[in-house]
Amino acid sequence: MDAQRPSSLASDSGWRRERLVPPLPEVSRSIAVRPGSKWRRAAAFLGPGYLVAVGYMDPGNWATSLAGGSKYGYALLSVALISNIMAILLQALCARLAIASGRDLAQACHDAYPKPVSWVLWALAELAICATDLAEVIGTAIGLNLLFGLPLEAGVVVTALDVFLILYLQNLGFRWVEAFVIALLGVIALCFGIQIALADPEWGGVLRGFVPTTDIVTNPDMLYLALGILGATVMPHNLYLHSGIVQTRAYGDSLPEKREALRYATLDSTIALMFALTINASLLILAAAAFHKTGRTEIAEIGEAHTLLEPLLGAAIAPTLFGIALLCCGLNSTVTATMAGQIVMEGFIDFRMPPWLRRLITRGIAIVPAAAVTIAYGESGTARLLILSQVVLSLQLPFAVIPLVAFTASRRKMGALVAPRWLTAVSVLIAAVIVVLNMKLLVDFVLE
Repeated sequence: MDAQRPSSLASDSGWRRERLVPPLPEVSRSIAVRPGSKWRRAAAFLGPGYLVAVGYMDPGNWATSLAGGSKYGYALLSVALISNIMAILLQALCARLAIASGRDLAQACHDAYPKPVSWVLWALAELAICATDLAEVIGTAIGLNLLFGLPLEAGVVVTALDVFLILYLQNLGFRWVEAFVIALLGVIALCFGIQIALADPEWGGVLRGFVPTTDIVTNPDMLYLALGILGATVMPHNLYLHSGIVQTRAYGDSLPEKREALRYATLDSTIALMFALTINASLLILAAAAFHKTGRTEIAEIGEAHTLLEPLLGAAIAPTLFGIALLCCGLNSTVTATMAGQIVMEGFIDFRMPPWLRRLITRGIAIVPAAAVTIAYGESGTARLLILSQVVLSLQLPFAVIPLVAFTASRRKMGALVAPRWLTAVSVLIAAVIVVLNMKLLVDFVLE
């Protein structure tokens, strides 16, 4: 069988166009799934989930978690948990789409819809990629400023250099990209672990915070922050990314092999997203223990939080750890946004360019507004730009979630691996909730 033409369990009659090229062709099916024990085969699928998890703890999430923890203590931990459960189910659908159809979400949209619809969806997806990259540019620049005193304007420009790091890792092989991301995630976890120990939170309050309360709905200000946490959690570029990088595994083409691949890929993303929940919850717990407990309930700026950590926690290392975690989050997010951008461009319009050129283009689009705002308004301007990027992502999210749910519910497209009815029903409900809440965030932003 031609290696560039993956077979599909789904009948081609379910798609308007036949799929001839796999996602990320330079690394497609490049990681062997060798025979052996179940543990060994499962280990071959570990990795993509952690790249996806990066998007659930990127700099765009920091402002909402800091604001929620400082203002309401541990109460919004339940929102982080519910958001994470929604994300786990949606990412499981991405793996199902990829393994059943041999397509990533961008390719599926291209192959399922008329060309005008596909081009509109492509334009919206590119806008989301740029918004994602914008948040990462700002987050990385703030991290460089906090750690090394580098001016924000210079930090924004320096972030363009990460293209060379990404290109180098991709040339080494996809496992090296995964290893880099997982190593930075380990540093982030260590930094937050030490800070949580220094903050000494009330663990009884933490546990109670994971139980939803009616205050979240009845208190308008709390509801707004809860919506912000949810809106910043599920990121559209992650749906495109996961459905592409799952196919870096050479899992075979038979139905049993694909069922096994789906099981292990879902396990991988579920474990990784629970890790992402741990990081997001740690940030909220840190804000609650360090700021809310001491009466500083209006902390929302990343720079302000960094400055106050040392006097509040009584340890000089606390703000340094905070800055390292932020910088690692920014660097990690740039890697995953690069691949998501490549998947979106190649999947929707079959247009291919070298990864380094693609990276320079998307990073350039993000750098221009970020540099302009930081020069004109300083840190307060970057904070507003960070919020705007999240609103843009909220606007684009329905155009990624709805096709994903529709495709995985179609037996003609998915064949034997069509999503069970219960999963489709839950996914429809999740999609509706996310769309409604994100639209509310958008309306609130416009009416402010």
